Amino acid sequence: MIHERALQAETDAPVFIPLWAFKVSLAKKAKKGAFFPQKSCICCKKIDSEGMLLQFSVSNYRCFRELQTLNLAASSQDKDLPGNCFASVAPTLDGKRWVKGAAIYGANASGKTTILNALEALSGMVTESAKMTDPEEWIPQIEPFAFCTDSPENPTAFSIAFVANAIRYEYRVAATRTRIWHESLRAFPNRLEQVWFCRDWLPADGTYSWTPERPTGFERDRQLEGYTLSNMLFLSKAIASNRDDLQPVFRWFKEHLRFMDLSARSRFGYDTTLKMLKEQGKLSERIISLLQTADLGVIDAKVIGTPILTLPLNEVPNGEKSSPLEMYIRQAWSTAWENILDPSSYKPELTHRGPDETKWKVSWDSESAGTHRLFGLTGPWLEILSRGSVICIDELESSLHPLLVRELLRLFFSEQDNQNGAQILFTTHNPILLDPTLLRRDQIWFTSKSSEGVANLYPLTDYSPRKGESLIKGYLAGRYGAVPIVPEGLVDDSIDRDPVANGVKESNEPSV
Repeated sequence: MIHERALQAETDAPVFIPLWAFKVSLAKKAKKGAFFPQKSCICCKKIDSEGMLLQFSVSNYRCFRELQTLNLAASSQDKDLPGNCFASVAPTLDGKRWVKGAAIYGANASGKTTILNALEALSGMVTESAKMTDPEEWIPQIEPFAFCTDSPENPTAFSIAFVANAIRYEYRVAATRTRIWHESLRAFPNRLEQVWFCRDWLPADGTYSWTPERPTGFERDRQLEGYTLSNMLFLSKAIASNRDDLQPVFRWFKEHLRFMDLSARSRFGYDTTLKMLKEQGKLSERIISLLQTADLGVIDAKVIGTPILTLPLNEVPNGEKSSPLEMYIRQAWSTAWENILDPSSYKPELTHRGPDETKWKVSWDSESAGTHRLFGLTGPWLEILSRGSVICIDELESSLHPLLVRELLRLFFSEQDNQNGAQILFTTHNPILLDPTLLRRDQIWFTSKSSEGVANLYPLTDYSPRKGESLIKGYLAGRYGAVPIVPEGLVDDSIDRDPVANGVKESNEPSV
């Protein structure tokens, strides 16, 4: 099922158009405040966060041909689970509410992972673009819609709205594999939009147009504009040239927006959790507490292992005193080793509860895959909550029980545990998470793909589910789309299942 979404100025969602030209701004035609939810009477905690994600749009990327928008504005009509929302202290967002997370459901290969991939691609362009030295080098993050034969040169476009240091920003990029066609940054330190820079490629002239002539709130650098390669983002180039005024934007992408790989091949989070345990700080206590309450039978956790350097720094094997140079080298090496925490030398050791309240220490290699996964997830999870980061996770339920995943999500949606505005975007197949006591209806999104390979992203709210409606039954019944359509037994009845049994003789001899 393909759901066509119309973007209307009258909706309560902020709309930014990431079409490659960006020539028309709907904001000029809309009434003041029309793109944002109206002030709600629902109590919502204000968060002085380092930054939050408001909206992300993409077009002409992998399986997405048309404009797709993931909007995290909370619906003004939904009064359920107010703790799953927060308000920002940014001046232009006063009275608006935003959800703390979004779940994306969809069949395999329907595009749900691609949304997160697109966000990571934009982040990668921002953080890596300045490393370009060859103007002929392809931009690796650009992957246009694979089946587009009519206009293969159309740029891939990204548009993102976020808050950094209590200021709302809108950043837009459109590019082909060989060139940046459009790049612009808008800031809203107050209620008036400030266009800091806007860069457009003019094919007829073979050059870039830079506007505005005299930006408000931003000092234009024409020399730096000239030094920016055609396959390089100006934002990245400016940061490499020590432009401090763009640091909040760059740091949001580099440090605040994070991506977590929970696949079986990934070691994400293992070293982070290990280091936190070894430091024995406040987060290490919370790690142990989380492991204890996860019903794994774990009652304690610590780090074991021996670093390479075990001798006193001022002694050598023969008992003589070290020279100043030797002491310096040994001290530097010891410090470096402590920072690296080589997993081959340090490992976690979990203590389990045995019969009659006995305690048993189990080697790390003997722990289950689920325990490994939860251990690796615990450290980064608590760190993200403490820093108020935005985390993107593909297939959150990987190697974890659905009930455990539900409680991990409750940490994000808890006002007590999430006091710094952390947000989570995750993909999942797990229908159990479609729980009205866990997720609001405006936190649930779906992806589906047409027979032509074109994917579409749409929210559950487009179906206006009734209050009290079983979302689990509706989803599994295909009421909202986003489920695979497969024959019973996974084999088409028109296909001969056993050619040998039906008189077809197998032979390795060539036919005559």
